[in-house]
Amino acid sequence: MNETFKFAVLCFTSLFTMINPLGVIPLYISMTGGMSAERSRHVVYKALTVSFVVMVVFALTGEFIFRFFGISVNGFRIVGGIILFGIGYDMLGARISRKREADENEADFAGDIAITPIAIPVITGPGVITMVIVLMQEAQTAVQTGLLFAMILFVCLLTAAMLLSGKGIMSFLGDNGNKVLMRIMGLIVMVISVEFFFKGLTPIVRHMLMIEG
Repeated sequence: MNETFKFAVLCFTSLFTMINPLGVIPLYISMTGGMSAERSRHVVYKALTVSFVVMVVFALTGEFIFRFFGISVNGFRIVGGIILFGIGYDMLGARISRKREADENEADFAGDIAITPIAIPVITGPGVITMVIVLMQEAQTAVQTGLLFAMILFVCLLTAAMLLSGKGIMSFLGDNGNKVLMRIMGLIVMVISVEFFFKGLTPIVRHMLMIEG
């Protein structure tokens, strides 16, 4: 399989499973239930615009962050793998309550619920930020870098479409269907996290063995 195609698939599956649009739908519906259709759409557009910008910024500044704080790519892969494994484990248990930071009514979100908490941290949480930084480091060519940004945009658009049709999706899948799909996504996230963990650990162990030798 072509390496560029494999990288595009990795970007899509990683970002889509980490953002987990189906896990966002129940929260979005509950927070916009009393709003007009126009206002609900505005929340989606604004939330996904903010999410896209945040992911792109972190992808572009990830290398600078590494240099500034003296963080190695391999160390970040290990930590990122651990974080992703925990998130995937929660998804495997079909627990979406972790996305709800507080039990607040609509009045508490009067300022702008699109930015907080829907965009940050529900859609663009620490796991997603970790993912885009690591994927940016994985991109070996300009084409792969362009594919990463294209996949970020595509997943954001797909998430927006799923949120806009959220009520229909939830009704079609039902509670059990939603939980089954979330568990499948969680399993994929856990597999990706193990790959990241050992990809970061292997060079560190090799370096330690060379020093000891």
